[in-house]
Amino acid sequence: MAITDWPEDQRPRERLIKQGPQALSDAELLAVFLRVGVAGKSAVDLARDMVAHFGSLTAMFAARLPEFSAMHGLGPAKYAQLQAVMELARRSLAEELQNETLLNSTKSVAQYLQLLFSGKAYEAFVVLFLDVRNHLIAADELFKGTLTQASVYPREVVKAALAHNAAAVILAHNHPSGDATPSQADLTLTQALQQALQLVDVRVLDHFVVAGRRFHSFAEHGQL
Repeated sequence: MAITDWPEDQRPRERLIKQGPQALSDAELLAVFLRVGVAGKSAVDLARDMVAHFGSLTAMFAARLPEFSAMHGLGPAKYAQLQAVMELARRSLAEELQNETLLNSTKSVAQYLQLLFSGKAYEAFVVLFLDVRNHLIAADELFKGTLTQASVYPREVVKAALAHNAAAVILAHNHPSGDATPSQADLTLTQALQQALQLVDVRVLDHFVVAGRRFHSFAEHGQL
């Protein structure tokens, strides 16, 4: 049965308008995005199949075009739309952070970083550069691959901080494994970067490890 044949109070779009997006399930939100299903399946049925196929929303957003398009009913147009939605969400949060004092905004920073790292199957190291009011100046991905103290060069982080005229930084990297627990190498790297940045009077406010929807804040755990 097509969604248009459903009672109006059960249709995802109408429910979203009346009750807000938080009232909808993942599949229902996806159905609003998809708008239409495929032969024999409503948009909600297709959305449920997508959630089951990819296993999670994080995995769905991280899927590359060939993998995404391999599922019946999906293709380059839907892939482009989904990526555009993600990028708009990233930019919206970045705008908020440019006007927000990040020293006391752990949750906002974590949400932004989760969007920033979404779709990255590799480990990446990102630095948020902040001004004297702790507002966001820029977010740069400086390194990628297997991250160790040897592969993340403190001098490059210092050089980027000076180029942005940053007064402080927030360090961040992702764990594609899904475990946000920092390793001893993460702790050692953080200390090395703190020492290097202190020489140019740039403060390290926090270091986040992001793993999907999970994150670990060094500042919150007294590790800075």
